Amino acid sequence: MYERTVFFLSDQTGVTAETLGHSLLTQFDGQNFRQVTLPFIDTEDKAHEAVRKINKAGTTDKKRPVVFSTLVQNEFRTIVRGANGLHLDIFDEFLEPLEEEFQQKATYESGRAHGMSDINAYMKRIEATNFALANDDGGISRNYDMADVVLLGVSRSGKTPTCLYLALQYGVYAANFPLTEEEFETGELPGFLIQQKQKLFGLTIAPDRLRQIRKERRSLGKYSSAQQVRYELRESEKIFKRYAIPSVDTTEFSIEEIASRILDSTGVERRVRP
Repeated sequence: MYERTVFFLSDQTGVTAETLGHSLLTQFDGQNFRQVTLPFIDTEDKAHEAVRKINKAGTTDKKRPVVFSTLVQNEFRTIVRGANGLHLDIFDEFLEPLEEEFQQKATYESGRAHGMSDINAYMKRIEATNFALANDDGGISRNYDMADVVLLGVSRSGKTPTCLYLALQYGVYAANFPLTEEEFETGELPGFLIQQKQKLFGLTIAPDRLRQIRKERRSLGKYSSAQQVRYELRESEKIFKRYAIPSVDTTEFSIEEIASRILDSTGVERRVRP
């Protein structure tokens, strides 16, 4: 099957274009996409270079590329529209109807969605990230009284990336604690965790998927054996049930979906909005 090239264009990092573009592309099964991000298009030369890359991809693929764009400056948008591709300009699609609704022209100011435009929100994300790192896997500080949520789960169930996503995206103070042999043998959580019971949330995962992840990290030994994996997951789920801890199976979910389910289930307030 032929690949079709998809471009994500931005005068900043390209995250917004990528996020929306990926969400839309997932709705088309059986299509093969080669995805190219062209960030920081902030000069006419860079805009013309983007056009050359888009046109070259169309010639190579023999199919016109799809272009998701969040370029703000009209002069750069005009240049890029000259490329031979399907153009999906996010500002055209959304800002113009909003201007009509609000009876007000948009500022078309670059950098509003990212960077340092809101220093307070930025600092909250940084503080939350530092908290997540200091409290990773029962880390050095164990400031669980300051946490908004404490994730529990076996090794490699997704605790750390989920905590960092919650911190970076929403400014949530997320800590995590690994369930180990000590908890499995007693079936009990440490007292300092029980004191924060209302903040606890469990992560579980399918045994086959967990074993696959562990084998990539450490292929030999007990750690990635099928028997050990099944034992740990079985005992962790017993603990969740004993303490009535809500949980989610992370097997089929992205980090974004896991985080969303945690926030929805716990009612934790987002300190900042993406």
